[in-house]
Amino acid sequence: MLEASGRQSALAYVNEHWTDMRPRRLAKRMAEYQAATDTAWQDEYRRWRPPVERAIAWLVAHGNRRVRYRGVIANNIALHHRAAALNLRRLIKLGLTHASGTWHLAPTTP
Repeated sequence: MLEASGRQSALAYVNEHWTDMRPRRLAKRMAEYQAATDTAWQDEYRRWRPPVERAIAWLVAHGNRRVRYRGVIANNIALHHRAAALNLRRLIKLGLTHASGTWHLAPTTP
């Protein structure tokens, strides 16, 4: 988020250049201005974009880009099953094991 002074300068810039905008478009322009000028925002964006892109890529891999069933409910169930399967696969790669009726995750090394 922009701090107070940054928000005011963004608003001043937007008011100077775009005077007759609707609130939604004005909010979009202010967000674009923040993305272009706020280095803290850019650093956070660079940090979080790759993991999000990776998760989406895993989700749509192997023909899962399009929905398989007719109707929202069936596709919602399929999406949740796919996400659960991917999460389980990831946990197994991280060392999840099942022994004596309980699940254990291998300790991580720093």
